[in-house]
Amino acid sequence: MTTRDRGQWIVLALLVISVTINYIDRTNLSIAASRLSSELQLDPEKIGLLLSSFFWTYAAMQIVSGWLIDRYSVYWVFAAGFFLWSAATALTGLAGGFVTILALRLLLGVGESVAYPAYSKIIAQGFPADRHGLANGLIDAGCKAGPALGLLIGAAIVGRYGWRPLFVGIGLVSMLWLAPWIWVSLRATRPSAHAAAHSGLELGPGLVEIAGQRSAWGTFFCLFCGNYVWYFLLTWLPWYLIRERHYSEAAMGRFGSTAFWAVGLASLASGMLSDRLVRAGGSPTFVRKMFAAGGLIGAIVMVGVPLVESQNASLAVLILACISFGCYSSHPWLIAQTLAGPAAAGRWSGMQNAIGNLGGVVSPWLTGLIVRDTGQFAYAFAVVGLMLGLGAASYIFLIGRIEPIIWRPK
Repeated sequence: MTTRDRGQWIVLALLVISVTINYIDRTNLSIAASRLSSELQLDPEKIGLLLSSFFWTYAAMQIVSGWLIDRYSVYWVFAAGFFLWSAATALTGLAGGFVTILALRLLLGVGESVAYPAYSKIIAQGFPADRHGLANGLIDAGCKAGPALGLLIGAAIVGRYGWRPLFVGIGLVSMLWLAPWIWVSLRATRPSAHAAAHSGLELGPGLVEIAGQRSAWGTFFCLFCGNYVWYFLLTWLPWYLIRERHYSEAAMGRFGSTAFWAVGLASLASGMLSDRLVRAGGSPTFVRKMFAAGGLIGAIVMVGVPLVESQNASLAVLILACISFGCYSSHPWLIAQTLAGPAAAGRWSGMQNAIGNLGGVVSPWLTGLIVRDTGQFAYAFAVVGLMLGLGAASYIFLIGRIEPIIWRPK
């Protein structure tokens, strides 16, 4: 392994750790929701607003973050965002009411908005196309490990100490990640490395040119559908397991984390297999769409989770759906990186995440309304099934050939 290869894998390892922390921070409020709602006397609709508020700024800032990452050093922009979101997490533990928590969730969204445009930029620049499945699979496995670890650790902390120490502890400990990342950033932004990383930047397409691609809108809408499902799980699964399936907080942590481990492991395995099939001569278009669309179609069994009476059978259906969803979940970014190429990866990913994360705005809020008005989760799971079907159809019909787009010369 060359020094350059070793450096790339060190960077990737730090990115995987960062996305794990990222999703622990997003999951904290979901874990604390039941306790927090009782302490602060918040009904399901207000909890839904708090859970969705993160996505208001997270989605709105994506295009700005993508532009910053393409314009300046991706390493230092990412470091600033990481510090901001960790500080917002720690301060949430000191909040005294609904408005303060809402403001801090909005700040969390601003900080975390840099993450996925940064991941896409670094992978598109540093890894060959036939390794994108592995790199994205590792990132996606990290994002699923975050909720899994968050549920295990968070449920134990909340059950023993309450919800406030969870936010303060996680936010402060996360800051330790910045030390190795600053070291990596200093090496990556030396004059020669900085020039190489930004070579050809001026040749990249503008936002209007990207928006003129049908495949771009296909990736945007597919991510919206997938994110609706993902953030339904991320924000409401703990509440569902405690309030409707009557798990204890400790049991919710164990069984709820299993669902996220299933998504993460399936994502990593499918990303590696997808790369292997492409290297063996398979059509990138067929292989990537097979995993993305097929995974969404298989996950439609999730609508049966609230319809099964047995706790064990319901959990088994959930795990099966999560495995299938994992086969999809590493592919949205892989497909976008292939289509955009290194010159446009930051801006394309920012636009994709801006529209895709509107699913995160809608999903927690709409689920809260449905649960409030019906008193159960069956209709909420039915909407999840609809979004899975629409996402699969978009991959099949809206996105064309999965190959680098030839951008107009500047």
